[in-house]
Amino acid sequence: MERDRSYAHSVVRACEVLKGFRREDEALSLADLVERTKLSKTTVFRLIQSLIRGGVMDRVGKGLYIARVQPVTRHKFRLGFAAQTDSEFCREVTAGLERVAAREHIHLVVVNNRYSPREALRNADLLIRERVDLVLEYQTYERVAPIIASKFLEANIPVIAIEIPHPGATYFGANNYQAGLIAGRALGKWTKEHWEGKTEQVLLLELPIAGPLPQLRVTGVVDGLRNELASMANTPVVHLDGKGDFEQILDVMRRFIRRSPPKRTLIGAVNDTCALAALRAFEEAGRGEFCAVVGQNAIRDARRELHRPGTRLIGTVAYFPERYGDELISLSLSILQKKLSPSAVFVKHQLVTPKNVRLIYPLDE
Repeated sequence: MERDRSYAHSVVRACEVLKGFRREDEALSLADLVERTKLSKTTVFRLIQSLIRGGVMDRVGKGLYIARVQPVTRHKFRLGFAAQTDSEFCREVTAGLERVAAREHIHLVVVNNRYSPREALRNADLLIRERVDLVLEYQTYERVAPIIASKFLEANIPVIAIEIPHPGATYFGANNYQAGLIAGRALGKWTKEHWEGKTEQVLLLELPIAGPLPQLRVTGVVDGLRNELASMANTPVVHLDGKGDFEQILDVMRRFIRRSPPKRTLIGAVNDTCALAALRAFEEAGRGEFCAVVGQNAIRDARRELHRPGTRLIGTVAYFPERYGDELISLSLSILQKKLSPSAVFVKHQLVTPKNVRLIYPLDE
């Protein structure tokens, strides 16, 4: 095919390198620019040398470069973020989104669903009136998810559903079954090491209001235990609703313990709030040695508990909400720019235990 001679291809490629810089003070490596331009390493290296000689780029430090021209400002999209509540996990997600949106010149409209289906519906109408280009929806109640999704669909606004699926939305969040399986296997291994593989009951703290997908966390816990413990086939399993804040769940656990004689109990919780409330209730009743607990989310309070000598919180699965901002903004831009995007994006999971908490979260101390 004959090359179009109406423009210089090398100049176009050099412009791609310059557009790789997204902030005025950003320093990038050769590998960074290769990733952002999708050009070959050799091509990018030659273009960098040419741009340095031309006076529009500089080398700073070892293997880092900066642009001496103002970066091209992207179209200022308006994103709506409906936060779930004021929990620590959600605050981490919000902080990450605000930081990345500012960096990428994106206007972020933040509302708070306050763990309320009524508030979530009101906020959906508000974001539609705000004429946002895309919505990041973070709300727990499965029963209102179809209504919220239909409102945005009618307004032609794409949706990314965080943690709880919404019909027609791109899902972003946990691979719930896999996260539960990680926790269940860890609990089973602990039982073999400390209780000779024998337990008298399994307690599952669930969240029915969130629907079947988050329920897969506790399903994964049970399957993980079965993989590790031959005795699980004959072990009774108790299910409790983990809805509410710490004090509400603590009250549920206190009432459960008052009705039950002391038994060796393995506890799988849908989140760390439930896990910590269960642990507190057992310790208050003088039954701390009768329980072993696994949680989900690795929130700061759970990580603090893992530092405590002799804790019966044997682990919690980390989701790293502090990283959500980069991934969610990147996914949002792909959708808005009509690029091919996956229907579901699963976040990274890792078991955090008393042995590795300092390595994974060194800044906690």
